[in-house]
Amino acid sequence: MKSIYDEATRDEIIARIRMVDDNGRAVWGKMTVFQMLKHCTLWEEMVLNGKNYKRVFVGWLFGRVALKTVVRDDQPLRRNSPSIRELVITDSGNVSLQKEKWIELIAEHGNRFNPDFVHPFFGKMTREETGILAYKHADHHLRQFTY
Repeated sequence: MKSIYDEATRDEIIARIRMVDDNGRAVWGKMTVFQMLKHCTLWEEMVLNGKNYKRVFVGWLFGRVALKTVVRDDQPLRRNSPSIRELVITDSGNVSLQKEKWIELIAEHGNRFNPDFVHPFFGKMTREETGILAYKHADHHLRQFTY
């Protein structure tokens, strides 16, 4: 299974991020290219830097079971999956700058793991679970724009 902690996987994701076109259109969802990039940058900062968002109630109930389903195989994340409110982006900005920020954060996974990370839906996660989910999250949004 692919993990963001694997160098070849990080290189693949970074190459796909570099292919993102400023004028790309989403295959599904309502995000613009900038909004997707900013969302992914904030997501990576949450994972790496321990930015903890409030756990959602349904996550307390079903998060662990759902996580086991997500990380058990190579199936991509499903389209139009919900996001926490804090990671929903509505503004616009510089696509090139946002791409570089995301690339820097993806590369940072090669240097460290945040053992204190608590996902707002899935809860506390192991290094293996975090690595798989981080890859699947990046892949999900790059598929959204067909990269």
